[in-house]
Amino acid sequence: MSFTSTLNPPPLNPVSLRQDAGVMGLVGLAHMISHFSQLLLAPLFPWLKEEFAVSYAQLGFLMTIFFVVSCAVQALSGFVVDRFGPRPILFAGLSLLGLAAFGYAVSTSYWMLAAFAVLAGIGNGVFHPVNYTLINRKVSPPRLGHAYSVHGITGSLGWALAPALLVPLAIMFSWRVALMGAGTLAFMVLVVLMLNRDKLTLTVAAPARGAAAADSSLSFLKIPAVWMCFAFFFWYAIVLSVVQAFAPEAARQLHDVPLALAAMCLTIYMVCAAGGMVVGGFLASDPARCERIVASGFGVAAVVALLLALGSFPAWVVPVLFGIMGFSAGIAGPSRDLLVKRSTPENASGRVYGVVYAGLDIGQAVSPLIFGVMMDHQMYRGVLLGLTLTLGILIASAFNVRRVRRTPLAMA
Repeated sequence: MSFTSTLNPPPLNPVSLRQDAGVMGLVGLAHMISHFSQLLLAPLFPWLKEEFAVSYAQLGFLMTIFFVVSCAVQALSGFVVDRFGPRPILFAGLSLLGLAAFGYAVSTSYWMLAAFAVLAGIGNGVFHPVNYTLINRKVSPPRLGHAYSVHGITGSLGWALAPALLVPLAIMFSWRVALMGAGTLAFMVLVVLMLNRDKLTLTVAAPARGAAAADSSLSFLKIPAVWMCFAFFFWYAIVLSVVQAFAPEAARQLHDVPLALAAMCLTIYMVCAAGGMVVGGFLASDPARCERIVASGFGVAAVVALLLALGSFPAWVVPVLFGIMGFSAGIAGPSRDLLVKRSTPENASGRVYGVVYAGLDIGQAVSPLIFGVMMDHQMYRGVLLGLTLTLGILIASAFNVRRVRRTPLAMA
C-alpha cells in the first residue's frame, strides 16, 4: 500500500544556496526557541525552590509535565502538519511558548507553574514534525547534512542561551523578570518568521478519503526501524535531561566546583556541541557511516561522564570536560538525524518525525523522576554513572536501527 502525500514533493529543479540557506536559517531560529523554552525552568531551580518551598523532585515533575504533554502533541501534530502544512502549526507553537513564559513569570503557586508547563508542552510539541518536514521537502538533498547540522546547532544554542540569559537576569532583577524576557524573545522570533512566511510555505492538496486513506496514513507504523528510532531518541532524551538539569550540580558537589563555574558547565557543553555539529554536518555527507559516527561521538561522551563520576579533578577542569563531552556528542548530531531520514517514507515526514521524536519527550519526562530523586538523596556519583550507562545503551540502539532498517517505499 503506497503512502499518499498531502504536501508538495521536493522540487525537481536545482535549488539555490540562498534559498536553502533561508529555509535553514528560519527553521533553525524556530528550533532555537523550542530548545530555549525547554530550559526556562531548570536554570531557575534555585530561585523556584526557595520561592515555592519545593524539592528538586517536585521541580523535576514540572519538566515531566512539560514533556508528557509535548510527547502527546508531537505524535498527533505530525498528522496535522502533513494535512495542513507546517507554517500555521509553527506559528501557533511559538505563540504558545511565548504565552507560557509570561505565565510562568506571573505564577504565584507551584500549581500555576504546572498549568503553564502544560501550555508550554503543547507549544513545544509541534516543532520536530514542522521543522523536519520543512527541511526534508524544501532543502535540496546535497545540503541535507548541513541542514541537519544547522538545525542541531541552533537547538544547542537555544539550550546554551537559556541559562546564559535567565541566570544573569534573575541575579540582577528577579526570576520573574528573567521569564518575561524569555517570553519577549519568543514573540520577537515569531515576528521574524511571520515577516518571512513565504519561505516557509508548502502547498497542501486535498487528502485522500475513506478507510484505505486512513490505513495508508498509518502504514508507516509497521516499519520496524521507525520504532527502533523511537527507542534511540528515548535514551538520547535521558542523556540530554541529565546533562541539562543534574550533571553540572552533581559534578559541582563531587569536585568542589564554585557555583559560578558550575553554572557555566551547561553553556560550555551546548556551545561546544554546536561546534561539534559543524564538523558532524560534513561527516554526515556519507549516510552509510552514520551509525559509526553516532557510536564514536557518544562513546567519547560516555568516557568523559565516567571520568567525572570516578575521577578527581581540580575545579577548572570540570567545565573543560563538559566541553569535550558536548563537542563529541555534537559530532554525532547530524548523523543521528540521518538515522531517521533513512527510515522515513518520502511523503510521511510529519507523521514519522512526530512519532519518533515522541520518544524524545517521553525520555525527558521520565528522566527527572529518576535522577531528581537521586539528587535529593545526594547520590551525585550515581547520577554521573547513570549518564554513562545511558550513553552506552544509546550507542547500542543506534546499531539496532541499522539492523532492522529496510527501504520503506511502500507497504504491502
